[in-house]
Amino acid sequence: MSTDVVGRPLSRVESRLKVTGQAEYTADVQLPRLVHAFMAMSTIARGRITRIDTRAAEAVQGVLAVFTHETMPRLKQPTYRPFFKPYIPIQDPDIRHAGQPVALVVARTLEQAQRAAELIDVAYDTTGVPQGDLADGEAFLPPEGPDGPNTAERGDVKLGMSQADVRVSADFTIPMHHHNPIEPHATTAVWEGSKVTVYDTTQGLGNTQHVVSEALEVPLADVRVVSRYLGGGFGSKGPVWPHTVLACAAARALGRPVKLVLARAHMYTSNGHRAQTHQSIEIGARRDGRITALDHVITQQVTRDDVVMFNSSEPIRMLYDIPNLSNEQRAVRLDLPTQSFMRSPEVCTSHAQEAALDELAYALRMDPVELRKRNWSARNMEDGKEWGSNHLRECYDRAASLFGWARRNPRPRSMRENGELVGWGMATAAHTAGGRPGSGARMTLGTDGKVLIQVGTQDIGTGTYTIMTQIAGEVLGVPIDDITFELGDSAFPLSYTSGASTTAPGVGSAVNRLCTAARNAVIDLAVTQPGSPLRGVPAQRVDAADGHLFDSADRRTRVSYRSVVGHAGKPLTFQVEPTNTPLGYSVGAVFVEVRVDPRLGRVRVTRVNGCYDLGTVLNRKTARSQVLGGVIWGIGFTLFEHTLVDAATARIVNPNLSGYLVPVNADVPDIQVQFIDEPDPASDALGARGFGETPMTGVTAAIANAVYHATGKRVRDLPITQDKLL
Repeated sequence: MSTDVVGRPLSRVESRLKVTGQAEYTADVQLPRLVHAFMAMSTIARGRITRIDTRAAEAVQGVLAVFTHETMPRLKQPTYRPFFKPYIPIQDPDIRHAGQPVALVVARTLEQAQRAAELIDVAYDTTGVPQGDLADGEAFLPPEGPDGPNTAERGDVKLGMSQADVRVSADFTIPMHHHNPIEPHATTAVWEGSKVTVYDTTQGLGNTQHVVSEALEVPLADVRVVSRYLGGGFGSKGPVWPHTVLACAAARALGRPVKLVLARAHMYTSNGHRAQTHQSIEIGARRDGRITALDHVITQQVTRDDVVMFNSSEPIRMLYDIPNLSNEQRAVRLDLPTQSFMRSPEVCTSHAQEAALDELAYALRMDPVELRKRNWSARNMEDGKEWGSNHLRECYDRAASLFGWARRNPRPRSMRENGELVGWGMATAAHTAGGRPGSGARMTLGTDGKVLIQVGTQDIGTGTYTIMTQIAGEVLGVPIDDITFELGDSAFPLSYTSGASTTAPGVGSAVNRLCTAARNAVIDLAVTQPGSPLRGVPAQRVDAADGHLFDSADRRTRVSYRSVVGHAGKPLTFQVEPTNTPLGYSVGAVFVEVRVDPRLGRVRVTRVNGCYDLGTVLNRKTARSQVLGGVIWGIGFTLFEHTLVDAATARIVNPNLSGYLVPVNADVPDIQVQFIDEPDPASDALGARGFGETPMTGVTAAIANAVYHATGKRVRDLPITQDKLL
């Protein structure tokens, strides 16, 4: 087996297609007789439509149809869980939140559809005063949901608190956030008889396939979903949202392909968000730093008709060796759109825990790194099972050394430079990875020695095309230029959603198993074929590299894949079925420097160093890219991002990138990254774990902790803005 392919900082294999504009995204799809759809949205948050007048819209040149709840084809409410909306809009007159679709216009051009949507006149009967903030509703403890119970207990928290020498308690609030991928959500649907092809911006081909099948009541085999490239998803494109089934229904009704691309403002009410949260946390510890108890309650917004929650508490339950623990996940029903996954769902509870640990370190007069090392655990503290590997303590040491942490003066406001307050903070990065259904895969090995691998997975921007090509090259011993990895088509073998950091371990396992089987089969041919240089060589002694099989006892005795398969006279095909991937835990340590202008309260993140344990690093360039993205989003999460909801109307008032602030290049500092790069023996993906969501965790609390070190002021209500510091 080759040993020099995996780990290399290989540029993305599809990069030339992307930078030259040849990569076809969903909104780029062009089909004969294609028409365009656009949605009109409700202006109230709670009530019913009493009248809807579409005459002016229908009179716009090019308009083919205006679908309302009175004329839209009837759709079946999907029960498949990735359809998170508890209803399909434009099916009844009820309004559940502001920005709910109330009509769908189809026209020959997008501009015609947009203009017509503006002319739809809707009258409403409002119901009471809408509620749009956690403080407006009453919290309750939901019953057990798809992700398990909303309570967790171990030990005796009351006893543990009584054993503590120091106790710290704090409340943390995090506002609603929105995903804002650069590529908007889009669907293009085309019917051929009773079969439909859905070009969709999706992180889960199977999710779209199942939901469309159920909603439109067509056999699953008659639904094909295609998504070759994705311009970001961050969780918002994992579930299936109503616009997809509405586009499919309109295309069937009109007998023409329909393309529906959401406007930026539509994406603030149509495809999920990170729910607003309030957290209360109390930690008790002995003087030696050992935590004796932790009590944590997170309260988060849910929509009026559903109680599924997505800001998960895994960091509280799993990470540290805490003998006595209580965790509750509470909900408040509000008149807001349906919440959903958002990249690193564990970051909310991670933020509260890591910020509270910093407060505990100050109360104990202990180095925050040492406090975490004293409470390190090699086990999943929720179920007691050992992790496949966990090099977190080494991450602390290497990142601290890289950052120069030993030079830190721990006293707040003690470090200054050029008139600015300088603060240093750190936190643990940790996120679950895998633990979901895996992936199937199939291969065709041609008589020319070329390899084609197909998997019904997605590349959401993390580099799946590339790292799977590298795994195949490593295992087969074939040059990567001879390997084509195809994804993004539900006609390929089934794969799980690209979410929960499961693609690398799930698809990677399938590609490893597939290529191992193919390599062994070709070796068996090579050692038995007449005229083969390897004929009679024991199969276990044959290895592969550079497109050749060779005798490991004498590398000069060799034969090419092309020769062996060519001698067989026809391409060879192989396929593997999905197997579940084990739950992994990718961890790291992140250190941050901030500078604060004491007159203006302006915060700048000026330096970030991190070291991470993700098992085997499949590609150092794409892994580093995930860290860069996580750090940048962590800066946005902590200092900028805030979806504003009008208290009187429960309407989102900043549904655009001019009012919803995110970091720009000038906000991003030098970011130094290191990896442990030790295989996880529990992973069948050459020892790699999922990693994409890990880097964002830790960054948010490290920034907040650094701001405290710089200013002496704790800001527990995010984002940390100038007014709060002043």
